Amino acid sequence: MNKPLFALVVILAALAGCSTESRLYGDLPLVAKVETGMSKDQVEQIGGPPHTITERTAVPGTCYDYKLTKAGHQQAYNVSFDNRGKVDHTSFITCAEWSRLQTKARESSHSTGGGGGGY
Repeated sequence: MNKPLFALVVILAALAGCSTESRLYGDLPLVAKVETGMSKDQVEQIGGPPHTITERTAVPGTCYDYKLTKAGHQQAYNVSFDNRGKVDHTSFITCAEWSRLQTKARESSHSTGGGGGGY
């Protein structure tokens, strides 16, 4: 299997559980209302302050980690911002997990000479 395809498979496998989480947590404001292009202030108005804030390492930007809670269960959720401070990604994984996926994808595209856009 070539490396870009492998990277895509890894990312899709990691995110495969998201549909289940979307059904369980999709009605929470942070999941239902945060959209690509929103500012950090807009996200915090909807979801409150994040559990942690980290600088992204693979692609410049910032990532907010949240803990969603519903019916006694907790789920990691991240809101990732580009270098302009605008939402460019959300997912039901931690910022650290998202960073690892981005790094793997970038390494795969660089090692094969592909021009990948960072994700």
